[in-house]
Amino acid sequence: MGIVVNQSIKNVIITCLGFGIGAINTLFLFTKFLEEEYYGLVSYLFSVSNLIWPLMAFGVHNTLVKFYSSYTNRREQNRFLTMMLILPMFIALFVGAIGSALYEYILDFFSEENTIVQSYVWTIYVLAIALSYFEIFFAWAKVKLKSVFGNILKELFVRVCIMILLILVSFELITVRQFIYAIVVVYILRLVIMSMYAFGLHEFKFSFLLPSNYISVFKYSLLILLAGSVATLLIDLDKTMIERYLPIEYVAKYGICAYIASVIIIPSRAMHQITYPLTAKLINEKGFEQLRELYKKSSLNLFAISGLLLVLIICNVNQLFELIPSEYELFIWVVLLIGAAKLFDNLLGNNNSILFNSDYYRLILYIGIGMAILAFILNWICIPIFGVTGAAIATFVSVFCYNVAKICIVQNKFKMHPFSKNTLITLLLIMVFVFGFYFWDFGFHPIVNITLKSILIGLGYVALLYFLKISEDINGILKKIPRGA
Repeated sequence: MGIVVNQSIKNVIITCLGFGIGAINTLFLFTKFLEEEYYGLVSYLFSVSNLIWPLMAFGVHNTLVKFYSSYTNRREQNRFLTMMLILPMFIALFVGAIGSALYEYILDFFSEENTIVQSYVWTIYVLAIALSYFEIFFAWAKVKLKSVFGNILKELFVRVCIMILLILVSFELITVRQFIYAIVVVYILRLVIMSMYAFGLHEFKFSFLLPSNYISVFKYSLLILLAGSVATLLIDLDKTMIERYLPIEYVAKYGICAYIASVIIIPSRAMHQITYPLTAKLINEKGFEQLRELYKKSSLNLFAISGLLLVLIICNVNQLFELIPSEYELFIWVVLLIGAAKLFDNLLGNNNSILFNSDYYRLILYIGIGMAILAFILNWICIPIFGVTGAAIATFVSVFCYNVAKICIVQNKFKMHPFSKNTLITLLLIMVFVFGFYFWDFGFHPIVNITLKSILIGLGYVALLYFLKISEDINGILKKIPRGA
């Protein structure tokens, strides 16, 4: 776990900074400098492009991680990497041709309500291409166990650029329309930088001969494309469907609550950058004992750390919304349900990596399609009844069922699970802190309340983690702090 802990710490710091800047953008700058309608528009464009880019990528970012370590010579590696670069290009051209042919129909889709979307539909396609190829080159870096620079581009670069652009909007140096176009340019620039970095890690030469196992590679890409699309659907389908039933400004209102809850994924996003390629390597080398240890440790560490973030969010969310313009009301059940779903995701540890890099990834496809259908039906039923809270209910139920299924598959096929008695202790610890700190505050200014309560919660939670010896890795890090190591 040494390299995992080392790069994970760096990635956690980067991701925390990124989410911090993103929080400033989401909670304060967007709400202050953009009208609700335009904020909803930007949120919607991001959500739809996030739904489409896995299709563009054709599962290549996962395929690259799974198969790269199995090639033993440079010639086969170059053939494989060339195939990985060309496949998404064909998909993008195909999707673009269909989009062009049906463009008028797509515009008519927004003709009755939320017509503001019509002028910006084309940006969804460009954003999707930029996102897909960025993830491919990021995966290229990760197989070299070089995840930090890519994580800086993923978590920090775009958010810093958006902050600068929002400030330019506030000074009326650019219009809202120019702001949206500039965001597209930022994503393209990020892709160019990531591609240059990836090419620098590998002496790559295009080879238009197919690798020896190209049929297996293509089949895996196709199935992972579908499985990855399902996972993305479970994340962004809610915002997309809100636009169909409610005014577009509700996409922004829901997005704020969901973003606050999504802070919980910081530890997993940081750790997965390095555990994913390591998991692929262990499975290729049949190191199942090491895999079992990685599974349990990644689950417990992520659950303990993300549990603290959940406590901090729930216990401070009321004071946080006192700092946000009043038109953006708090939907507490959205925060709770999305937060619980993200916490469950963290509890799975490197479960996704195990499944996507094993011979059982087909099972995830079948189950995932069922979960996507379930999510669509639940959103269709719940949003008209419960509003934005209905979208959160649909997401939570779908994610819960999907994660239970994935745990059962790994247990059945690999005879391993991520749980221990310390998992239960951590869950009890989270519940005690939520109920102990949610119902009171200091009665000061919201910022003072948040600061004081967070310090008390953080010190108490970490102290109990340490003295209860819940995680060897966390205790090891804490022991080094006094020595400045």
